Amino acid sequence: MTHSKYGFRLSATAAAVGALLMTSPIHAQEEESETATQQAGTLERIEVTARRTVESLQEVPVAVTSVSAADLQARGITVLTEVQQFSPNTTLQTSRGTNSTLTAFIRGVGQQDPLWGYEPGVGIYIDDVYIARPQGAVLDLLNVQRVEVLRGPQGTLYGKNTIGGAVKYVTKEMSGDTEFNAQATLGSYSQQDIMVTGQIPLIEDKLYVGGGYANLTRDGFGEFLISALPDQDLENYNKDLWAARIAVEYSPTDKLFFRLDWDKTEDTSNSKGGFRLLPSILTNAPVPDSVYDSYTSLPTENLVEVEGLSFLARYDVSDNLQLKYIASSRESYSPTNIDFDNTPVDVFDVPAIYEDENTTHELQANYIGDAFTVTGGLYYYDGESCGSFDAILGALGRIAFGVPGLTREVAGCNNSESVAAYTQADFELTDKLSITVGARYTEETKEAFVNNGLIFANVYPESGWIPGYVRPAGTFPGNNLVPQVLGQDTNGDSVLDAPSEETWSRFTPRLGLDYKVSDDMMIFASFSQGFKSGTFNPRATINENAVNPEVVDSLEVGIKADLSDNLRTNVTVFSLDHKDRQYISVLPVTSPEDLNQVLGNVGESTATGLEAEITWVATESLTFDVALGYIDADFEEVISIGPGGQETDISDQFAISNTPEYTANFAANYMMDTDVGYFMFTANYYYRDDYNIDETANSLLSQDGYGLFNVSATWESVSGQYYAGLHLKNITDEEYLVGGYQFVTPDGNGGFIPGTGGDNTLIGYYGDPRTVHLTVGYRF
Repeated sequence: MTHSKYGFRLSATAAAVGALLMTSPIHAQEEESETATQQAGTLERIEVTARRTVESLQEVPVAVTSVSAADLQARGITVLTEVQQFSPNTTLQTSRGTNSTLTAFIRGVGQQDPLWGYEPGVGIYIDDVYIARPQGAVLDLLNVQRVEVLRGPQGTLYGKNTIGGAVKYVTKEMSGDTEFNAQATLGSYSQQDIMVTGQIPLIEDKLYVGGGYANLTRDGFGEFLISALPDQDLENYNKDLWAARIAVEYSPTDKLFFRLDWDKTEDTSNSKGGFRLLPSILTNAPVPDSVYDSYTSLPTENLVEVEGLSFLARYDVSDNLQLKYIASSRESYSPTNIDFDNTPVDVFDVPAIYEDENTTHELQANYIGDAFTVTGGLYYYDGESCGSFDAILGALGRIAFGVPGLTREVAGCNNSESVAAYTQADFELTDKLSITVGARYTEETKEAFVNNGLIFANVYPESGWIPGYVRPAGTFPGNNLVPQVLGQDTNGDSVLDAPSEETWSRFTPRLGLDYKVSDDMMIFASFSQGFKSGTFNPRATINENAVNPEVVDSLEVGIKADLSDNLRTNVTVFSLDHKDRQYISVLPVTSPEDLNQVLGNVGESTATGLEAEITWVATESLTFDVALGYIDADFEEVISIGPGGQETDISDQFAISNTPEYTANFAANYMMDTDVGYFMFTANYYYRDDYNIDETANSLLSQDGYGLFNVSATWESVSGQYYAGLHLKNITDEEYLVGGYQFVTPDGNGGFIPGTGGDNTLIGYYGDPRTVHLTVGYRF
């Protein structure tokens, strides 16, 4: 079989929302692994950087899934969320009201609430740069070499907020040649994507410049059937964004490398409207016929704007020692309109603004000795995360209190500064037995303030959204109507002068053993610990202490075996103990006082499970892949604090969210080498068992088990200059929940008790329906 010089690599079938994010380079050894080494009819060698150095997947004693650029292109995978299909016990889904906010869970650990101040449980990385917030973290894939999913706590090498695991988007360095790539995609719902990328050497073998631009559009899967506002765009689940990126690479010597990257993404897709699972009792808003249809009383306009700059310097001091300096600066701005009740009346409307800025600096050293390797470094993070929202309960105000409206208004910041030192060493005790010892020490200071107050009027960020209901002059933020409830104004100046502050420090170890039974089989066992940052309650209504970090202790035992030249079986068994879980401690909540919530370390959960990944190369043209996940995850304790301060364990009322007991993926790939080019045919069936959207055991927002069937056919010319792909997703048109809101309680008699806003608010958000898209491209 012959291959073009391009191979079956991802030609960037889309770009956006971080798709054109900074691409800091990878060690020079990785250039040889852009297309994994493989002989016809045998298993390929896959290289990963799970331990911050380049290693073979089969030699890394870590549960990690690697999805290559060739696999992504062959299957038409264009966004990060689709990678969940190939990683056991993994959830990567678009969160509720936007196209670009990520819900990520691994082994039952993640982040349910994307509000500022709440930290993620799964770390997202573009190369070695941490993406701190879920807004803008649904990455469309561009310039990718592979995507790695690391399961289990990664606290030693990757730091805080990786207690469930980490998802690492690894990009390619420039080739040094003049390159150009242009492609277009047409598909269902009037999808029209255009992307142009290229690079050019300014000084041969020394200085290169590259960049790209993408524009991605698609009509909505549904529509807003009724809107309270005139002249609104009524498409629901549409897509409208552009992204741009410029990169400069400079290699003054063979040992020294620099890279500077700038990117910007702007997503102006409409705010998503949810599907009403119950008819409204306050207005004429019945259950729509389509799960993609909705109603709204807010503007449909929405924005996610992300911009970043990154810099990398790499110095190969010797054949054994390499030094890296990595710096980044990122900021995002997202004004959003969340209609919780999804009716044309102001039952529970939440216009909100999220703003984030952060800078990072990391100095890293990698040393390879005769019988050991050491990775270590220093890390600094400085981040500001702020926001505001108006919880507008206008209908309740008019009905219950006889006032024009009712608004709970909240604004504040949770800012953090952390420093860390880490090291991990691998020692070969014998030819077969190795030990891994790692540790990280982190010290973090977080300061916060919250303004929270109740206003007997409807208050909006801008006047005129709804006639007759405008923001009173001077009411936001920081005056008597929205008093500060965190921090003390000790000197009579601005409330910002004395925010609440807390400092934590944490030592997170890792200890592992691996034994090479043979050249093709390794067994390993490890203990690892990770922690999720402490925080202040961003919805606080009274002065509250900060909550402490969450901690996960994890044990793993696994085997990685190439049982023959064409059969690979990797299996991991794990258990974890998730302690000091941060939860709202006044539970459950069903009244207009829902927003009077106190945050505390009130939960503990455990999980045990198994993950298996199997590859069988049946012939030199046909390959089968299987990924299986099983997890038994339960709450051991959830403390409810009653009005008198009494504590009650209500863990029997709670379940781990976004975590099906079983996940499975079955995939087949067939390749043909013909006189007119190279064809790849792929098909996969992905199954997710039952799961809850929220943490309530008897949740009304639960999804039955379902399966997705996908088929793709790709072609590349013999020269490699022309390519095309036809991709059919969700062929059986399954409807499945990926998010939702429950503000209603069953009354025990087949009816419901209205919740916040006084209505039966039970809302679901759904994954993509059946789609077809065709991509054609040209490159040189």
